[in-house]
Amino acid sequence: MRKKVIEIYQSGKGYKAISKALGLPRTTVRAIIYKWRKHGTVENLPRSGRPTKITPRVQRQLIQEVTKDPTTTSKELQASLASVKRQEVRAEQMFRHPYPEQHTGAQQRQFGGTGI
Repeated sequence: MRKKVIEIYQSGKGYKAISKALGLPRTTVRAIIYKWRKHGTVENLPRSGRPTKITPRVQRQLIQEVTKDPTTTSKELQASLASVKRQEVRAEQMFRHPYPEQHTGAQQRQFGGTGI
C-alpha cells in the first residue's frame, strides 16, 4: 500500500487525490510521503532500544511448554531454555514478554472449577 502511495505521488497527484483513490486518511498519505522523502524508503525502519534476549522462536517454545503443562515453574522453563540456547536467561527476562491469556494456565489453577 505504501509503495502504491509513492507511485501515485510520483505521477503528480496530491495528498487529497491519493487519499480518495486509496481510501486512506490524508494524514496517513502525508506521513508515508514524508518518510519516503526523508529516508528514501517506505519500509519499516529499525527502532532504538536494547534488543531482546529472547527470540520469537524461543518465545513460541516457552508458550508451547506452558500450554502442555500449565504448572511448569519458571525454574523449569529456565533449565529448558538453557539447554536449547546454551545461554542463561533470568526469569524476569522470560516474563517481560506478554503471553496470550489462554497460555498462562490461570484457568487450570482454579480449585475445582468454582473460581475460589
